[in-house]
Order: sequence, then C-alpha cells, then structure tokens
Amino acid sequence: MTVLQQVITILAVIIGTMLTRFLPFLLFPEGKTPPRFIAWLGTVLPCAVIGFLVVYGLKDAVFSRFHGLPELLSILFTVFLHRWRRNTLLSVGGGTILYMYLVQTWFH
Repeated sequence: MTVLQQVITILAVIIGTMLTRFLPFLLFPEGKTPPRFIAWLGTVLPCAVIGFLVVYGLKDAVFSRFHGLPELLSILFTVFLHRWRRNTLLSVGGGTILYMYLVQTWFH
C-alpha cells in the first residue's frame, strides 16, 4: 500500500466507526420514542445473534464419542448459568472459561 492508500484506509475506518457510534443517537434522540420496527429489532436481534453464534461455533464440531463433549458441556453450563443468575456476561464468560479449561486439560 502506498502512503496515500494507507491514509485513505485509516480515514475510512475512522469515518465508519464515527458513523456507527453517533448515527443512532442522532436518528433516535433520548426524548423521542423510536419507531416500532426499531423497538421490535431490539427485542429480536439479541436472540438471533446468540443463535448465529451457536451455529457458527458448532459448525466444525464433530460429535462422535468424546469429540464435541467439551462444546456440549460448555453449552449446557452456559444455559444453566443464564437460567440461574440471568446475567449474560456471567453466562457467556462462565461457558467460555469452562470450554477453555476442558479443551486445554481434559480433551487435548
């Protein structure tokens, strides 16, 4: 890349980041009620994103004998934690830590 191309790339990244950070606040100010479609997206998208992450995370897993067991145990642990504490950060963090522990100690 030339210096000009590097500068253009950096500027494009800065502009893209600023737009994604500030545009929602400009379109939907704090005192104004967002459109129903946007409110609906706010209720539907978190579940959809988690579903996509589960599918993406398991797309290459092979479930035979002990293969896939760390993934299955981690998913069950994540679901248990979330239903017990209702804390997304704790659930995802706990499941990730358990998975990393299992694949580095028991299933390596």
